[in-house]
This record gives sequence, structure tokens and C-alpha cells, in this order.
Amino acid sequence: MVTRVGCHACEVAEVEVARICAEVGARWSTVDVDSDGELRAEYGDRVPVILVDGAEHGYWRVEEDRLRVALA
Repeated sequence: MVTRVGCHACEVAEVEVARICAEVGARWSTVDVDSDGELRAEYGDRVPVILVDGAEHGYWRVEEDRLRVALA
């Protein structure tokens, strides 16, 4: 998950992703979009961004049903 420090939407999404991943047994992690120029150029205007297996799955909010399918 690509996030930004101080981003309220990112904080909400992190809680949701953590809960869903715990329930389905998936590992997850975050990376700060501002820690890398390439990440900032790609995702800077759309955080939080959810990646599944390295591919962009969604951004701005967690679509729980879609995420569960992608993680299955």
C-alpha cells in the first residue's frame, strides 16, 4: 500500500487493509509515497494506493469485496 504521512484517508485505508488481510491471511506493508521520486511521480496525487502482487488495484478508498477477491 502506498501512503503518505499525515494523510487521513491513508490512515483509514490502512486500518481496513490490515483487518481484511488478517482475516484472509495475506501479508501487507506500506511505503511512503514521498520517500521515492518515482513513487511520488506515479502515485503522489492518488494516495492511498493499494497494490496487489505489485499491480495497482485501487486508490483513494478500499473496496472490500474487490480486495477480498483479488487476495483469494
